[in-house]
Amino acid sequence: MTSSPRLFRLNLEVGDVDRASEFYGTLLQQETRPDMGARFYIQAGDVTLQVVQTEKPHPAAKALYFATADLDLVHGRANDLGCLSDALVHGTPAGEAAVRPWGERSFYAEDPWGNSLCFVDEGTIYEAVE
Repeated sequence: MTSSPRLFRLNLEVGDVDRASEFYGTLLQQETRPDMGARFYIQAGDVTLQVVQTEKPHPAAKALYFATADLDLVHGRANDLGCLSDALVHGTPAGEAAVRPWGERSFYAEDPWGNSLCFVDEGTIYEAVE
């Protein structure tokens, strides 16, 4: 029997691991787990974020997508951290919690090192399969 590979860890590069630990701990409301080599780990459901300090951080994928049961609560934390995106998504401010053309209610934020983050109301997630 074969199975599809599953995504279990994403690596994010940052310029200051202590500042990143505070940022992600506050935004995701979780404890970070520090490790040797200027890095920490934090759980995001089944995926672990491995956050590593580098001299010249390279942004990760276009956006990391997080599902949440309380989009407005997370949006408030992102607003307090001053990290809401000022970009546009299909003509709508990305930092605004809004229903996107594909039906998801979401908002976009950015960490201090340019990593794009999207938070989606888990009840509106557009699934790849029916």
